[in-house]
Amino acid sequence: MAGTTVDEDNVVYKTVRQAINAAGYNFTLEQVQSAGAGKEKSQAIRDVLALDGADHSEDEVQAIFADFRNRLAVAYNSLDVVEQPGASDIFRELHSRGIKVVLNTGYDRPTAEKLVHKIGWTIGEDVDALVTASDVETGRPAPDMIYLAMALTQVTNAASVAKIGDSRIDIEEGQNANCGMALGITTGAQPESELLQSNPTAVIHHLRDLLQLVDQTSNAAV
Repeated sequence: MAGTTVDEDNVVYKTVRQAINAAGYNFTLEQVQSAGAGKEKSQAIRDVLALDGADHSEDEVQAIFADFRNRLAVAYNSLDVVEQPGASDIFRELHSRGIKVVLNTGYDRPTAEKLVHKIGWTIGEDVDALVTASDVETGRPAPDMIYLAMALTQVTNAASVAKIGDSRIDIEEGQNANCGMALGITTGAQPESELLQSNPTAVIHHLRDLLQLVDQTSNAAV
């Protein structure tokens, strides 16, 4: 969602940084995005903290995570969250091609649903399903969320799935699910140079570029 289909001014990673640094640290936003982008957010906090090489208890991680959730709720209540340019149109064009659209996110379900509602999307209409980190046992880069998305949309072959996200761990999730395409996009957390380190099928610079890749794949399969 964030950085791929949703434009929330990078508030989630800014808030992760605020919560961690409020506990006595001094991590940069670049460190937070590099270590935490795309992950379930308590795992993101755990991995950012690990950058200093010290031991960090699970109690500390959960205390920072609780602070993060409180800060994010305040931020989202006042933030003008919008879709990435043309996202709704692209969803409609994918649907016109008979392609299911599922939002897959490292947010927990309450946060993700709040974002969806704020933008004005309807699950089952604008998108076919919403899968969040709190819906599965294991988050990215494990393929669990993709497998759940497939089950919800009755897709049985991962080779016919295109996974797209703004972080390396999104790409790795798609690869671990054996998706036909595991794509990076530069509209969010990580730049092209970092996304390429995970050997994606391709890196695109606008969500609309997905349509050309889908059409090329469909034509090749005919």
